[in-house]
Amino acid sequence: MSESLLQPEERVLSTLNADGSRRWLKPRLSRGKFLFWRRIVAYTLIAVFTLIPHIKMNGKPMILLDIAHREFTFFGTTFLPTDTLLLALLLLIVFFSIFLITALAGRVWCGWACPQSVYLEFVYRPIERLFEGAPGQRKPKSMIGLRKLLRFVVYLMVSAFLAHTFLSYFVGSENLRHWILSSPHEHPVAFLVAIATTGLMMFDFGYFREQVCVVACPYARFQSALLDRDSMIITYDYKRGEPRGKVRKAKPGLEPGQALALPVLGDCIDCTMCVQTCPTGIDIRKGLQLECIGCAQCIDACNAVMAKLNRPLGLIRYSSQRAIEEGKAKILRPRVIIYPLILLILISAFVTVLANKRDAEFFLLRERGLPFQTLSSGEIANQMRIRITNRTNNPAEYTVELVGEQELRLQTENNPVLVQPGEQFNERLLIIAPPDYFDVTPKTVQVRVHDGDAYEETKPFIIHGPRTRPLPQPAKPNAPSNPEPSDG
Repeated sequence: MSESLLQPEERVLSTLNADGSRRWLKPRLSRGKFLFWRRIVAYTLIAVFTLIPHIKMNGKPMILLDIAHREFTFFGTTFLPTDTLLLALLLLIVFFSIFLITALAGRVWCGWACPQSVYLEFVYRPIERLFEGAPGQRKPKSMIGLRKLLRFVVYLMVSAFLAHTFLSYFVGSENLRHWILSSPHEHPVAFLVAIATTGLMMFDFGYFREQVCVVACPYARFQSALLDRDSMIITYDYKRGEPRGKVRKAKPGLEPGQALALPVLGDCIDCTMCVQTCPTGIDIRKGLQLECIGCAQCIDACNAVMAKLNRPLGLIRYSSQRAIEEGKAKILRPRVIIYPLILLILISAFVTVLANKRDAEFFLLRERGLPFQTLSSGEIANQMRIRITNRTNNPAEYTVELVGEQELRLQTENNPVLVQPGEQFNERLLIIAPPDYFDVTPKTVQVRVHDGDAYEETKPFIIHGPRTRPLPQPAKPNAPSNPEPSDG
């Protein structure tokens, strides 16, 4: 880079070099209690992520996002595009849950439960270490090409498995199993989607990696709005650790929390192990940063160093900015109270709406064209289209009828109609009226659909026809009396 250009004082992003090129990260693995628990959580989540599409609840997948048919199933309950209120409430519950978790525990989701971190740190990086060795302990260069080829093959196999697991959330495990066992010629679009998804997994976990967290994911940008000085984050105790320096240059620092004299160094020996082990390449000693995902690798690394030096653990720990600065934590605060209250309201509303959801629903739509037709018999016909959706898990027979209209009759090919579980019935109906029915126009009639058991619903429908009663004529104004003048 030209020396005439202004150089940034610090690295703009942890994954960028000063010249703007990619800084490739090879983080060390720091073993400790947090890594132990993260492994348990990660492999449990991997098992859960893999099994969820295959688990049935109420005869339906536990989670199925069927975009092609516009159906979304959660825990055995199917939501349709008409369930906008339920879907909106569900999304709000998810968002406010994230807000609450972030306010309490920072980015614990990112470091402990996010699929990006879980699969990258506990599947792909272990494979990389298996074939190439750990950072600082790389295997000899002999047969390096073969090792990279084997790593690529394993990456491809794992990515294909992840891609098919991911697709099963959108197409269902049965459809996916059929596609796998049949020829790609029978489902070329699905085959291309599977290939593209596998390539996307390879690109993400083999190349892009931590850039997803640092550059692409918007969640890090939300931190400034979701965190406060009392949120639990991974933080460095600068009061205890500063001024930092090598052990051989000065005697150990004082007890945690005590003031440090200038000649005396803090507990931080500037070994940079916290930097070398960070999966996003940051220096946690610089304070809270956008790239920090809260994985606690720096805590395990620092605790191992402190244990070797016989110094108290927790120089880097889960804490809050207020606790580090003032020595006391504040748990109850406005957002910690407001978020649960909002969540309680949203969950109550969701449960109420869900409990009152009908077993079926129907819609009436007027057909295009003329508002009515005069049949050869002289009768008046109004066309409409009815759509009935069966929301239950069993086939149901629905009857369509007019309420309180003796003069009208319905004409349709199927009535009653059998609708399978989760399916829709869509058909054209005619409402036929006698020629002298429309003394006024338009008129409103009530259409009822019922299954003879628990479901019954009535909706209005407007029909048109020729007016049979003449319109009343407006009264003529009285002519002014102007008698002709008499002669004489």
